[in-house]
Amino acid sequence: MIVMIKKLLTKNEFFVALVIIGLCLLIGSINPVFFTVGNLFDLVRNSVVMGIFSLGVLIVIISGGIDVSFTAVAAFSMFVTAKILVPFNYQGSILLPFAMSATIGILLGLLNAVFISRFKLPTMIVTLGTQSVIRGFMLAFIGAMEITNLPPAMIAFSRSALVTVQQGRFKYGLHSSIIILAVLALLVWFILRKTMLGRGIYALGGDQAAAERAGFNVRAIQFFIYAFVGFLAGVGGIVHSSLVRTARPFDLVGSELSVIAAVVLGGARITGGRGSVIGALLGVVLIVIMNTSLILLGVSSFWQRVVLGLLILAGTGIPAYQAKRRAKAA
Repeated sequence: MIVMIKKLLTKNEFFVALVIIGLCLLIGSINPVFFTVGNLFDLVRNSVVMGIFSLGVLIVIISGGIDVSFTAVAAFSMFVTAKILVPFNYQGSILLPFAMSATIGILLGLLNAVFISRFKLPTMIVTLGTQSVIRGFMLAFIGAMEITNLPPAMIAFSRSALVTVQQGRFKYGLHSSIIILAVLALLVWFILRKTMLGRGIYALGGDQAAAERAGFNVRAIQFFIYAFVGFLAGVGGIVHSSLVRTARPFDLVGSELSVIAAVVLGGARITGGRGSVIGALLGVVLIVIMNTSLILLGVSSFWQRVVLGLLILAGTGIPAYQAKRRAKAA
């Protein structure tokens, strides 16, 4: 039991969970509205898209890279999907929009993979470049255009709920998109923990040269990583567009930092080789609670960036300090 407790105390996920619990108790004690069913369901709803993005960012960071293009890929994928389907008055199921957006995302992800794998360019530079290209293209050819008459399937999806609860005059629902996040999280967990591909991703983040010597096909792994990130971005884009019931080309701009911060706060090492699905999702919960609930405390939204920066410093500084202590002890 003592060994298990000691092991638990070394895990970053444990401390993130404690911070989440403490923050919830603090907010709830100041403003009881926080613990109402409606607010909790809203928190879950607000976590889904960031949670989907965090799974892709997690894989990239574990492999030793940084991707900042996923929001641009998501916005482009969902807008192009809506732009294609709306003129045809699409009346089918939600599966086609998801499939189309995911396919576009995969193609854009493969573009990143080509530059990273074949030309050996830094991931940060490549994804920053593709982000600029995609957004510049949308600015030049789309501008401020938005699509509000989405296909009926996307509108129906936006209204779907697993559970509905009547609270006073209002009815609140647990949005069904949480199932998509749960399925994708299980898929990513399985890939990372139960497959040779997952071991290769961790090995790539630890030392690329050592991974090659160990027999891992580094190029194939990199192609999978960025194609899969594109797939997740495409899925996340459709979920976002459905939830807000409109397709805007510049939605999600600037949210990259929050997603990366969530993954790092969840225990992923920014230099690669370490990270977990549960940690990334806990980081997302922490960021969403901070972003949506500080207002309940009467804290100005301008201070959210300050708090986010402090959390990033704490999330990266504490693990670094612990690693330094372990190295000294050894």
